[in-house]
Amino acid sequence: MPGRLLFGKRRGGELAGGGSQKVNLANKITLVRIFLVPVLMIFLLVKYDLGQFHLGAGSITVSEMIATLIFIVAAITDGLDGYIARKRKLVTNLGKFLDPLADKLLISAALISLVEMQRLDAWIAVVIISREFAVTGLRLVAAAEGQVIAASPMGKLKTIIQIIAVAALILNNFPFSSVAFPFSEIFIWLAVIITVISGVDYFVKNKRVIRFTKPR
Repeated sequence: MPGRLLFGKRRGGELAGGGSQKVNLANKITLVRIFLVPVLMIFLLVKYDLGQFHLGAGSITVSEMIATLIFIVAAITDGLDGYIARKRKLVTNLGKFLDPLADKLLISAALISLVEMQRLDAWIAVVIISREFAVTGLRLVAAAEGQVIAASPMGKLKTIIQIIAVAALILNNFPFSSVAFPFSEIFIWLAVIITVISGVDYFVKNKRVIRFTKPR
């Protein structure tokens, strides 16, 4: 029949012509991470008087505690969706598009919000966000040439340090503020240093991708 020839025969939720009709579990987790981005910004930027929690000389608002929890949960889903996709062989083009998009949205939204809250210098946010998009661009160029740039150990370390630094800034250095220890400041500087080094490392190790790109 014409309709069958055009759209392909349906087999187990898939089209014979390729591509799944359903959003699988890994992609659903990624979508949850994207959904959490505006929720995170609401708790960071909208002034809710939900009370405060005190410890010694330090204090934190309940909104900041909730925002920190949202950020950490969203960050955890980053590794979870990738693990499920590989374990269950659920890797799809949709997932390849959504996963890096969700990552960039989360870290960018958190950093920009912290700049708005005057807890982070704008240049630091620009450096970190620029690195993230630069490496993503490199991966896109590599993909166009049929190559895959896997996450490096330094790149994974960068992600962990960024998560700790951003969470500490959202918490306004609580509970370390009660003992005047600059935990958040130390980790944001570590994040900047490792972010830059890991970015340079990606480009140095994969310079062949740019050097041997076919002319258009």
